[in-house]
Amino acid sequence: MRLLIVGTLKGQLTTATKIAMDNGASVTHAGGNEQAMAVLRGGKGADLLLVDVDLDIRALVMRLEAEHIHVPIVACGITSDARAAVAAIHAGAKEYIPLPPDPELIAAVLAAVANDSRDLIYRDEAMARVIKLAQQIAGSDASIMITGESGTGKEVLARYVHTRSNRAKRPFISINCAAIPEHLLESELFGHEKGAFTGAVARRIGKFEEATGGTLLLDEISEMDVRLQSKLLRAIQERVIDRVGGTRPVPVDIRIIATSNRNLAEAVREGTFREDLLFRLNVVNLKIPPLRERPADILELAQHFAKKYAEANGLPVRSLSADARRVLTTNRWQGNVRELENTIHRAVLMTSDDEIGADAILTPDGDRLDLAKTAPAVAHATLAAEQVTRALVGRTVADVERDLILETLKHCLGNRTHAANILGISIRTLRNKLNEYADGGIPITPPGNGDHRAFVPTT
Repeated sequence: MRLLIVGTLKGQLTTATKIAMDNGASVTHAGGNEQAMAVLRGGKGADLLLVDVDLDIRALVMRLEAEHIHVPIVACGITSDARAAVAAIHAGAKEYIPLPPDPELIAAVLAAVANDSRDLIYRDEAMARVIKLAQQIAGSDASIMITGESGTGKEVLARYVHTRSNRAKRPFISINCAAIPEHLLESELFGHEKGAFTGAVARRIGKFEEATGGTLLLDEISEMDVRLQSKLLRAIQERVIDRVGGTRPVPVDIRIIATSNRNLAEAVREGTFREDLLFRLNVVNLKIPPLRERPADILELAQHFAKKYAEANGLPVRSLSADARRVLTTNRWQGNVRELENTIHRAVLMTSDDEIGADAILTPDGDRLDLAKTAPAVAHATLAAEQVTRALVGRTVADVERDLILETLKHCLGNRTHAANILGISIRTLRNKLNEYADGGIPITPPGNGDHRAFVPTT
């Protein structure tokens, strides 16, 4: 992870830098906001800014937004001043860390804010085959296309490939092609020169140059405009780019990984994606199956997320009950791993029992996951049946038999003959049972008249 420390931090800079580097971060220092902007424009880039709370954080946030530079900020101060912390967060900081820095706190913030701690968890054979192929080609510089439905973990797999490549110690830069407006995407990718367009107040290095020596992830590349695809193709083929407003090509050395949740062959037929670009990117295709086709991964991931969010929220780690496991494995998971993760996060927060039960596996609206997509009448019947089943657990056969006999007799308004017929036992057996219950002090519905006519089925 690339960390940019901004400010003097009142002499605590050396300590903070050492802690960050011990946790695997690459650290750059900038004396103030202006220098920080120069670093970010110049191509070194950053995954996280650690900023002195005494600096004008709001002004820094506004400048980053104006130049479309997206990087989280964590404020630091030498005191535990609550007002300073609140002001920093209101100004746009993600978190506030008091100094002198606590090593564990710094490590936790680096992992949480930078989101570098995502693990590749799998057990299913279908996913194992994908991982095996990824391991085989990780050491090469071949372009890779990762396809799969939204939420299957395409970016996680891309990072996995990068960390096992010869470029692992160099930057991993990701850009979401679907999240950036078309008129800005070219500048984000290739950079721009000062004055190239309105708002270009200084030279800005793009993602291609920022990723030099490392890996560039083009997330959801299918959403890129066809016009820009031609420039991307040239950059991949010739290993040079042209900054917007530039006059000379800039050489780059990167590995390209692209992802898509669409069928790109179909996009080619529709004319929305260049065929030659697809051939250039699709040297190796890592196709991630949807979660519903990886049943063994569902429970493996669920247990992982249950532990992760229990620890994150200071809660005891709980196992999944048999009913919860049944609900999880039978759900379709249209949102794949992302939906499963959010579901387990909710379950961890909603559970107060010793284990996570089916009643804690909820939709975002708070409905039972296994009943939310069921017709109301069926859902009601299912819930009622489950309640009856739960009511039987832990009771003896004699207790259940007694309650069944007494409830049936009550239903028949005390008529012994009618109750015996419904129960499928002789009137003598019924009377013996009732005498036994009465001797035990249990109240018995007295004989009554009511409607005791025998039921005669009609044809």
